[in-house]
Amino acid sequence: MKLEIGRIIIKDIQLGTENSVKEGVLTVNSEGLIAKLKEDDRIKDVKLDVAKPGDKVRIIPVKDVIEPRVKIEGGNNGFPGVTSKQAQCGEGKTNVLFGAAVVTIGDVVGFQEGVIDMWGEGAKWTPFSKTLNLTVDISVVDGLAPHVHEETVRLAGLKAGEYVGLAGKDLTPDEVITYEMGNIFEETAKYPKLPKVLYAEMMITQGLLHDTYIYGVNAQTILPTVLHPFEELDNAVVSGNCVAACDKITTYQHQNNSVIEDLYAQHGKEINFLGCIMVPEHTTLAGKLRVSTYVLKLAKMFGADAVMVSEEGYGNPDSDLLMICKKCEDAGIITQLITDECAGRDGMDQPLADTAKEAVAVVSGGNVSHVVTLPPAEKVIGNAASIAVLAGGWEGALLEDGTLMCELNAVIGATSEIGFHNVTCRLY
Repeated sequence: MKLEIGRIIIKDIQLGTENSVKEGVLTVNSEGLIAKLKEDDRIKDVKLDVAKPGDKVRIIPVKDVIEPRVKIEGGNNGFPGVTSKQAQCGEGKTNVLFGAAVVTIGDVVGFQEGVIDMWGEGAKWTPFSKTLNLTVDISVVDGLAPHVHEETVRLAGLKAGEYVGLAGKDLTPDEVITYEMGNIFEETAKYPKLPKVLYAEMMITQGLLHDTYIYGVNAQTILPTVLHPFEELDNAVVSGNCVAACDKITTYQHQNNSVIEDLYAQHGKEINFLGCIMVPEHTTLAGKLRVSTYVLKLAKMFGADAVMVSEEGYGNPDSDLLMICKKCEDAGIITQLITDECAGRDGMDQPLADTAKEAVAVVSGGNVSHVVTLPPAEKVIGNAASIAVLAGGWEGALLEDGTLMCELNAVIGATSEIGFHNVTCRLY
């Protein structure tokens, strides 16, 4: 499979009357985009705005972040199975408006969306303070059930990403990144002495408002399944969950999955990267036992020497993470875990809800309970008062002068468990 990602470097963003990129400036046809989104009769109103790195702007409550793209060759444009007909992702050519992002906002279900500050203390904690953001604030008609409301906003964000991405259709990319791998037998023949590594990516799939989609299929309904790593980098996976913002994997992060990027960078050098296992997270014990056993079975079938496991969310998914670890380690397959910690505001509580002695290689994305104080913004896009009902916020978290006090729980991407974030470690 071969995929070429063409990066069109975006240096600025503005609203206008045409959809174009000229000398690095992305102009979005605001009336055209609003008309496109309002084709869905469940949408009552759409407000567009832009937020740039360094602006004293706060965006709240954020639902999802999407990278605008356009398919140039192979497959279908957009998100196959969701906004376009089914097609194979992961091959052909895709142009990306690199540096730009679509950010959907609006009070969706009253909890568990997040905050992006474009400057100062808040900007340090979210990777989306560095992107040139087109914000899409969506109001829906009265009477929609919460899960229909979520679906409406989710689809609107994806359609907006697709619409804006068309601006890059006829442009020559500033740089092209080529991903190429043969089938597993070919790669293993090329690198017979390298350790064979699988990536098990856990996804929130816990019911209404807590789901992830692969080619439009709700992953809650699947057994762990094998995905070529390039498929996820090419729009096959979409976020549809309203979990704590800090470790929610947005659609943008699926499109730029850091674990896949890093494993592919080592493919043929230090490891033989076999591919991805997409692992649904269930709330029942039976579900957790089933998927952990199934991951082990797939790892054995592929002859994996090691499995990298990343989590989404925290709390009961910690058990899934540790079950996969224990079963693989007991079978002689090395595991490397990526998680975050819910260790209390002083960092002294037990960080995970479960533990296993086999878990000896664990990377932490940070403490979700760490409290930050975010100074008043000159402009708020959305509704600052919603912090009271976000995970990581509370009644009184918004002070009279506009200062926001909250846990990292509320900051989009602050403790990403696929490593797409700003937190790092320092060796003393």
